[in-house]
Amino acid sequence: MGRYIGPACKRCRRLGIKLFLKGDRCYMAKCPIDQGHSIPGMHGGRRPRLKDYGVQLQEKQRLRNMYGMQEGQFRLFFQRALRARGVTGEMLLQALEMRLDNVVYRMGLAPSRRAARQFVRHGHVHVNGAKVNVPSYKTKAGDMVQVRDAKHSREYAKVHLDAAESRGWPPWLNVDKTEFKAEISHVPTREEIAPIVNEQLIVELYSK
Repeated sequence: MGRYIGPACKRCRRLGIKLFLKGDRCYMAKCPIDQGHSIPGMHGGRRPRLKDYGVQLQEKQRLRNMYGMQEGQFRLFFQRALRARGVTGEMLLQALEMRLDNVVYRMGLAPSRRAARQFVRHGHVHVNGAKVNVPSYKTKAGDMVQVRDAKHSREYAKVHLDAAESRGWPPWLNVDKTEFKAEISHVPTREEIAPIVNEQLIVELYSK
């Protein structure tokens, strides 16, 4: 399956949840989910009743689309979580949160995960003093993530940092706004990630 290039809000309407794909627009009153728009399609007046498999698939699609991943890459993350020591669903969520593009998004250096991915790809981000341009790079506790010392890089980040500060940063990031950097204090717990989805349904889906 190729990369999706259609309307981002259409995905949110289809899955019935905010995926935060449009940056600041998702926090505005014009968000289709907040306005109660129906699901897309000519028969979008009511949401179909799903069986067990459909519910599990929907949960997986919600999480996969939220982090902007294709199916093959997402399945690889699940397989790694399955081999890790701990609760599989929680290991999966933690692995997704510790991706570099997600850390950049959580810091507020970019308005969305898609923008954060591009920000990393273009070499604007350093990890522990070294340039890293791989969005899926796995960060760990104690890592220092910082915007490179370039005028255009920091001007872009500053606009979004101001908005992120007003919403608040996650407790597992120690953000220094003036230096455009953040230290990952610890791997986020399940409570700190927040109940985005029911990850147990995803585990059941892939365990079939």
